[in-house]
Amino acid sequence: MTDLPTFIAGLPKAELHVHHVGAASPRIVSELAARHPDSKVPSDPEALVDYFTFTDFAHFIDVYLSVVDLIRTPEDVRLLTYEVARDLARQQVRYAELTITPFSSTRRGIDERAFMDAIEDARKAAEAEFGTVVRWCFDIPGEAGLASAEETVRIATDDRLRPEGLVSFGLGGPEIGVPRPQFKPYFDRAIAAGLHSVPHAGETTGPETVWDALTELRAERIGHGTSSAQDPKLLAHLAEHRIPLEVCPTSNIATRAVRTLDEHPVKEFVKAGVVVTINSDDPPMFGTDLNNEYAVAARLLDLDERGLAALARNAVDASFLDEPGKARIREEIDTYTSAWLAP
Repeated sequence: MTDLPTFIAGLPKAELHVHHVGAASPRIVSELAARHPDSKVPSDPEALVDYFTFTDFAHFIDVYLSVVDLIRTPEDVRLLTYEVARDLARQQVRYAELTITPFSSTRRGIDERAFMDAIEDARKAAEAEFGTVVRWCFDIPGEAGLASAEETVRIATDDRLRPEGLVSFGLGGPEIGVPRPQFKPYFDRAIAAGLHSVPHAGETTGPETVWDALTELRAERIGHGTSSAQDPKLLAHLAEHRIPLEVCPTSNIATRAVRTLDEHPVKEFVKAGVVVTINSDDPPMFGTDLNNEYAVAARLLDLDERGLAALARNAVDASFLDEPGKARIREEIDTYTSAWLAP
């Protein structure tokens, strides 16, 4: 009898869709809440379970922003970043692209240079101690409007501020009432500066939002893309052009983007030949982690060890890691899987 949870726990992985603040463990959120007692976020880890129960996507955004408000000093930033990397390493994540929203911190008064120094110091320390390579995606908080887009792209393209680990440019937050095309000039500037385009799209709106992300924002990967299953032409386009979807199953249930796991469209994505990567999004907020998401994918897609290893390779292939780094992790995945399956 196979022991898939144990196999998954040891499987070398890459994660491409995980948020900086959203990945804060209850222990870290509690510590930050205790540092800042004027916050409405509970400092009791057990109370956080109820606090992180969402009625809909809008409620999730409200709760998420309340946790963002706990990040008030460079020391908070450094603590959070280092501990998130530690949690990734515990799950055998060899490479991660961590989505960071600098506007959310700089508008609260954290000095831009101090913010960049804090994340870079944590990134380098974590890689040295845990071996996990972390890179940054700076994203626009869509709910904050075009002022946040201008601020984010300015920081991302200013050579005096741009951190060494920055590889991509994204767009998060609510989709309803936040059309993608208005962000085209900002993505154009980011792409011209050498950054990859990875906006969220089609999570809580229809497939037209994904089309907008592709045509207007020149997306190289799509965050979520849940509604893509509603448009066969879109699925065919994604498959033909090998544009990966960053799928986060438990997140989609927690935010009510999908009603139940059994209704999740990941099966339709795979059937259509779309490249799928498995991710955790905001794991502690959703009561999950990357290992659990792989277990969910195994059930939904009826995968064995080889199928799970192929999913892990998908994430490596879809990443913005350099080719020697990709080859190294692919070899780790293959060696681990072969050893596990050896008689």
